[in-house]
Amino acid sequence: MAEDPVAHYVERFALLMSDAGMPRMPARVFTKLLVTDSGKATAAELAQSLRVSPAAVSGAVRYLEQMGLISRGRDPGQRRDHYSVPDDAWFEAIMNRDKVLGAWSVAMSDGATLLGPDSPAGRRLTTSHRFFEFLRTEMDGLLDQWRAQR
Repeated sequence: MAEDPVAHYVERFALLMSDAGMPRMPARVFTKLLVTDSGKATAAELAQSLRVSPAAVSGAVRYLEQMGLISRGRDPGQRRDHYSVPDDAWFEAIMNRDKVLGAWSVAMSDGATLLGPDSPAGRRLTTSHRFFEFLRTEMDGLLDQWRAQR
């Protein structure tokens, strides 16, 4: 049987996402949904196409839903839920990352206050806080530009 180039792509891109910190199975499920023309599939369809257990898909979709990268739905008259990836999934992923950066920024500021601005650790945490605030500000501008371009 010839190798399926789409299946190969799913594995290659999922590995990149995994290298960036996403767990492997959610990365595979997310990528599979991205490359599906309809952008949606049932858990059974995902399990079959990825050659994994339904339990593996269940954990992956739960993770992806919590991250806001996919949503669960049901077509009228259907008994099975499907999972879909919106066209703006990357936008949502970046928006979720902005929330994380905000939490990290607050934590760095709290740590700097706790340790004192004149201590080496306090200065390091202050620099980290400023860096996260810079990223958040720049991300806001980039996302605004993306919205305008879209």
